[in-house]
Amino acid sequence: MKKIFVPSLIALAVSSLASVAQAQTAPAAPESTLSYNVGAVSDYRYRGISQSRLQPALQGGVDYADKSGFYVGAWGSTIKWIKDAGASAGAVEVDLYGGYKGTAGDVGYDVGFLRYEYAGNKLSGVGTFVNANTNEVYGALTYGLFTAKYSHAVSDLFGNANTKNSYYVDLSAALDLGDGYTLTPHVGYQKVKNWADGTYTDYAVTLGKDLGNGLSASAAVIGTDAKDGSYVSPAGKQLGKSGVVIGLKYAF
Repeated sequence: MKKIFVPSLIALAVSSLASVAQAQTAPAAPESTLSYNVGAVSDYRYRGISQSRLQPALQGGVDYADKSGFYVGAWGSTIKWIKDAGASAGAVEVDLYGGYKGTAGDVGYDVGFLRYEYAGNKLSGVGTFVNANTNEVYGALTYGLFTAKYSHAVSDLFGNANTKNSYYVDLSAALDLGDGYTLTPHVGYQKVKNWADGTYTDYAVTLGKDLGNGLSASAAVIGTDAKDGSYVSPAGKQLGKSGVVIGLKYAF
């Protein structure tokens, strides 16, 4: 009895210790999160084109990420381009989106739907414009530092008539410089169907700094090769010209 009982106790103890060690080293299960962000930028650029007439904009959003990989969110910014195009309303952009993120081996993927809503916009019927509200589906792949993304318009694109099935392709990298600094180079290509002069390539290099306690700052050099006259302000300024954009954001 003693010869059998003692080894059994030893085996039980070893097994228990192994279970504790495994529990301590096992990665924590993912949790669902709800987060918010507010901020300001010196110029709201989207795909290289100024949405705020080369002037500052206020921005903010909310995101819910489920532990299963599904997510939904909303983000908004002040804009000027819809009124500049001749509409009587439309000073705010609200983006509504949802999708799913996961991994397959070493590759991360992200697929979803994005709705650009221009609250109260009256662009439809102004000149050659149609309703500015735009729907896109997208898919992205991430491997190591690099992310490639494809976005496809399933409606007319940003108020331009007969531009359904336009698309945007972009490639970016996320470089950790240490001490809270990141560097993000980016290049993209916007194809606008049935509007050759509206098609262009954009680029950006963004330096970010984590200031702690949810606060972050950024400085970016942004530009495009958009044809002169394709994207202009009422004063004739080229909205895709190269420039520096600074931003400050608080996430909580």
